[in-house]
Amino acid sequence: MTDPESYRPAAGDIPTQPGVYRFRDEHGRVVYVGKARNLRARLTSYFQDPAALHPRTRTMVTTAASVDWVVVATEVEALSLEYSWIKEYDPRFNVKYRDDKSYPYLAVTVGEPFPRAAVVREAKRRGSRYFGPYAHAWAIRDTLDQLVRVFPIRTCRDGVFARAKQVGRPCLLGYIEKCSAPCVGRIDEADYRVLVEDFCDFMSGQTEPFIKSVERQMLEASARLEYEEAARLRDRLGALTRALERNAVVFDDSTDADVIGIAEDELQMGVQVFHVRGGRIRGERGFVLEKGEDLDTSGYLERILQRLYSQSDEARPPKEILLSSPLDDPSPWVAWLSGQRGARVSIRTPQRGDKRALMETAVTNAQNTLSQHTAKRSADLTTRSKALRELQESLTLPEPPLRIECIDISTLQGQDTVASLVVFEDGLPRKRDYRSFIIRTPGADDLTAMAEVVTRRFQSRKEPEDEPDGRERRFAYPPALLVVDGGAPQVRAAQDALMALGLTDLPVIGLAKRLEEVWVPDDPDPVILPRTSEALYLLQRVRDEAHRTAIAFHRKRRGGRATRSALDGIPGLGPAKAKALLRHFGSVKAIRAASEEELQQAPGIGPALAGVVHRSLSGDGR
Repeated sequence: MTDPESYRPAAGDIPTQPGVYRFRDEHGRVVYVGKARNLRARLTSYFQDPAALHPRTRTMVTTAASVDWVVVATEVEALSLEYSWIKEYDPRFNVKYRDDKSYPYLAVTVGEPFPRAAVVREAKRRGSRYFGPYAHAWAIRDTLDQLVRVFPIRTCRDGVFARAKQVGRPCLLGYIEKCSAPCVGRIDEADYRVLVEDFCDFMSGQTEPFIKSVERQMLEASARLEYEEAARLRDRLGALTRALERNAVVFDDSTDADVIGIAEDELQMGVQVFHVRGGRIRGERGFVLEKGEDLDTSGYLERILQRLYSQSDEARPPKEILLSSPLDDPSPWVAWLSGQRGARVSIRTPQRGDKRALMETAVTNAQNTLSQHTAKRSADLTTRSKALRELQESLTLPEPPLRIECIDISTLQGQDTVASLVVFEDGLPRKRDYRSFIIRTPGADDLTAMAEVVTRRFQSRKEPEDEPDGRERRFAYPPALLVVDGGAPQVRAAQDALMALGLTDLPVIGLAKRLEEVWVPDDPDPVILPRTSEALYLLQRVRDEAHRTAIAFHRKRRGGRATRSALDGIPGLGPAKAKALLRHFGSVKAIRAASEEELQQAPGIGPALAGVVHRSLSGDGR
């Protein structure tokens, strides 16, 4: 525990402009990020009498060992920089979002010459336009199936599109009129782009013009006695109507708004968002955030706005944002969101009418989300806390191992030896901190590889200011427990590597697969944890995750080399021409069986190179 007075900056050294600040712990890890309209006023408030601070704030300032800041020009810039730092550092004392769902979006790859529509689980790819999120993937897939009857844009993957273009024949969707078949030139790029834009307009809520247009065309065809055309337009109208039925009508006008309702207790806040476009609910999502900061309701609502609208590719702000509780000062948020949208955005709390009724529904859903999450998490948190306590007691550790790292080695007869390092924090995997290692020592056995990985992991623990680009090294702080996959020999190899680095206070254990024994250094007998122990279950999860990651990395390296090994090293045959040969013949075996004349039929393979390839493979002896 740190005394905040030991790193308290002089008040005169702190600027009074807007800015963003970072608290770091003794290892240089960022533990909290915040913004302020006046940096001096905000930072000095952290160094008052600790008894007067909120318990969470008091814990944060006693965990931290230093504080730094960056001055910006406006509060709007502070909003953007604060979110960027929170996303980069993932500080432990900032708000934590808990969202068990992966929400589906409808994506249109508008950046491609012939865009495609697809249902995806993330909205992060640049050059794509996203609609959603939606509650159920089946609902948006059914909607898409109805709409391609009216707007026949392609839904096939790029590989299918390229293959159809190569053979000059469309896929099944082109024959059943669910695709305009741009792959075979049935529609040119300009007309196809108009089709895509109409589809996007319909999905964004501009539905009425399309409905009226199809109705008018149907009546005109009927008046001309063109009944087959009228029936086709009738089917299109039915498809549009069924697509619209997927979205509940909530407003009579063409309101574009996001309705954000919250429900909270002392530790968590449930959030429900309804995305209303054109007066209809086009998507919804619910999640829970943990109150890790000393903020009021308005402060947490600001965090929610940051999460929802900081990535313009994922969610462009609508005209209105309706909140169940007001913001203390909405002006900087109006300016920031208007900049994100490129047009004026209003933020308000509805008091009456249809919008108030929908807000009440959102709040009810937020309460349900919070109660379900609380019931589920209480059991999960209790189990994880019990596992960490059991590990502390069984291994006589000074404190529960909140951060556990595990190393596993993977090899095949000494070839392509690799290693994985996985990280668990508070009993949960922290995948952004996973690492994979390619073993550099030639012919390294399991123990040598283990020593190399431990050395590479712990040999360079620089302070953040020593980094050339000023960024924090995520591994600049040690784990509370290092686990290796194996028994006493592997533990000894890891311990010797740590001792050589001068690290004598890092606990190391090994988990042997055969009997699930826990080995500790300098002890001839293993520690036997009960089979029903939560501690053993946690160690098994950590070990199995490291093993899975190592195997996956090893297969990736070995598999990528296996398809090219017979062609590697042939003079004059580079990667591009090797791929051309594989595409033309289908396999290395077929290339080896081909004559020089047949090899010349592959793109880019001339007579001289064909002779070199033929002689190299014929003399391969396999």
